[in-house]
Order: sequence, then C-alpha cells, then structure tokens
Amino acid sequence: MTRLRRPAVLVLVCVCASVALTPAAQSRTVPSRLTDAAFWTMVQQLSEEGGSFPSNNFVSNETEFQTVIPRLAATVKPGGVYVGVGPDQNFTYIAALRPSIAFIVDIRRQNAMHHLLYKALMELSPTRADFIARLFARPRPPNLDVNAPPLAIFDAIVDVLPDPELWTKHLVEVFDRLERHHKFTLTPADRMMIQFVYEAFATRGPEISYSSAPVAATYFFGSDRIVRTTPYPTFAALMTTTDSAGMNRAYLASEAHYKIIRDMQLRNLIVPVVGDFAGPKAVRGVGAWAAAHKSKVTAFYTSNVEQYLFQNGVWKDYYDNVAAMPLDDASTFIRAHFVSSGVLVERILSREMVPRTDPFFNPQFRGVSRSVSLLCSIRELLTGVSEARVSSYTDVILMSN
Repeated sequence: MTRLRRPAVLVLVCVCASVALTPAAQSRTVPSRLTDAAFWTMVQQLSEEGGSFPSNNFVSNETEFQTVIPRLAATVKPGGVYVGVGPDQNFTYIAALRPSIAFIVDIRRQNAMHHLLYKALMELSPTRADFIARLFARPRPPNLDVNAPPLAIFDAIVDVLPDPELWTKHLVEVFDRLERHHKFTLTPADRMMIQFVYEAFATRGPEISYSSAPVAATYFFGSDRIVRTTPYPTFAALMTTTDSAGMNRAYLASEAHYKIIRDMQLRNLIVPVVGDFAGPKAVRGVGAWAAAHKSKVTAFYTSNVEQYLFQNGVWKDYYDNVAAMPLDDASTFIRAHFVSSGVLVERILSREMVPRTDPFFNPQFRGVSRSVSLLCSIRELLTGVSEARVSSYTDVILMSN
C-alpha cells in the first residue's frame, strides 16, 4: 500500500496529555473491553489532522500479506498491542496474533471511517455469511452452511446485483449502531465518508480492489490460475489465498477467525486512529497508552509507508516515535515491498536472505506477485538507525527477511 505524507505544517501538541489517562488507568493492564466513551475519547484524542492520499485504498494491494504469518505466529506472543495501517488486512494479522488490543493508524481519516463501517457491520453480523452479505448489500445466501469455505460464500453472491433498498436499510443500521447505540459523534464529513466507502463495496461487490484501473493481470492463488482485470487482487481473492504453508489464515477463512475479530469489535478493542507515522501525536500516543497499561507493542504492520517517510525526509522522526514505544525482543515490523522496485525484490526472492529450503518460503507468486511481505525485529532496526547503519529505505528492506 503506497501512501504520501500529509503536506502542511504540523501543529505540535503534548503527546502524553493527548492520551487523557487518569491516575487509576496508569496502573492497569489492557482492559478486557473499553466503554463506548473510552473508545471514542481514544479515537479523538490520539488522532491527528487527516491527510490526503491518491487512492481510496478500499482493500489491500499486497498479494503476499499472509505468507509471513507462520513465522509471526511462532515468534510473536499473544496478548500484546498490535499497531497497523490501512484497511482490513489488519484483521487477518490480528486473528493470527491474538493481541489484547489493536490500533489502526492511518493518515487518511477515511480509513478510520472505513474501520467504523466494518465495526458496525460486524457487530450486526453474527456469521461470516451475514457480514459478507451486509458488506456488499446482497441478500444473505439461503441454505448456506455456517462453516462453508469463503469461496463458496463469494460464489453464492458474486453474480447477485446489489439491492439499493437493502443498502439503504443497512446504512441506516450502521449509523444507528455508531451514533445511537455507541453514541459516537460523527461529523457530516464522517458520515459522507462512511456512505462513500459503503457505496463502493455495494457497487463493486466481492471483485472490489485497491484500484479499478482496467489493466489485465494474472495472479496465482493456491493452485488456481485466476485472470483479473486489474493489477490488484480483489477482496474475494485476498480472502481465499493462503500463507506460505498453504493454509488460508484470512479473517474470513473460518467462523473461528471471524469470531475473534467480531468479539474484539464488540469489546471496542480495535481502535482506528488518524495519524502520520512521523507525526508528533498518534504513534507516540499509542505507545504512551500501551506503556501506561503495562503492555508491549509486539507487532507493527507498516505496509510500505516507510518508503514514503524516507522520500519525504522524515524517517528519523518516525523511528524516534517507534523507539518511544514499549517493546520487547520479539517485537516485529511487518512490511510490504513492491516488485516495481526491481533488484531488491529479486535479491529477496533469490533467497540471498532466506534459503530456498526455508519452510516458510513460498515460491508460488514468483514472477507474478506485485509485492513481497517481510519481517524485521523492531529493536534490531532501531539499533541500526542509532548506529547509522540505516540511512535509506534500501537499508530497511535489506535488514528484513
């Protein structure tokens, strides 16, 4: 997922004050649930001014985001604090890593509203089939087994036209859930963003992607050869692909995975935040909240945001923000690197850093994937920064594996 840093001058604020922690809260661990008032206060007080980005980023454009999950699950302890960026690929990582709380930090306010849409739809949808039908404004497929594989659910609705009356009904229910039930205060602009995102999902259906540019491309998911009309994977494709061991770990792969995410939504434990990774408030505020609740940031999914922080010359501010977070030796960056960068991807795929005998190496996307997903110790990367061994995005990628 590519993104641009917000232009204009940032207004400096007191980071610690922004978290609005009481003395009692400072001695607690992460609560089993947040009240609606506490959740909304965190969304508002941790957030910075929103910025722009040239894509709506409805779904991920990363074809291999699952491949690192077996290695992640083997090293990252459950119960920590997860930090991520972008839309719903975060849910797949959250379902695998089982953090106690998750913060989704993105420079676009629309992304935060996108996550509130997901929150409301999930809370209203007891099963995956209910959620998928609501998300795309289609009637729920009749006689569909609750444990049906995701492909069967998508096959049951992919050729069904969206129902405008059903979409209107569901949109009313979404706003009722957010504003009347949770008592969140949405601005007219917030409501317009939610409506815009929901209309896109209803209009495009399971074939919605990061971009709808009509460029032919071929992808390989599992053992099936799928021809797409855009260079990006669709929502349905992302939910039916696999990790490096051939297992589908998507949050809609099973009822058990979906239940993990829905349960966290019901307990207000997936918190969307508007923020610049290099900004003065959001990332530091999340770190301060984690420290105050005696928790460690165990996973930080950055997509390829760091690439743009280096281009904009603000990468040191970003790593200073990360260094202020409570970490442990297993704390891990999850990042995406894109094929368009050429030689670096070839060096990674040629396994200069990971031998071909590595059980986590997945060759199925070689030559067709737009991205490769990478892991990196947060502490090791920060040490590299402090020792001046990191001065470019290339250095960051070559420290990843």
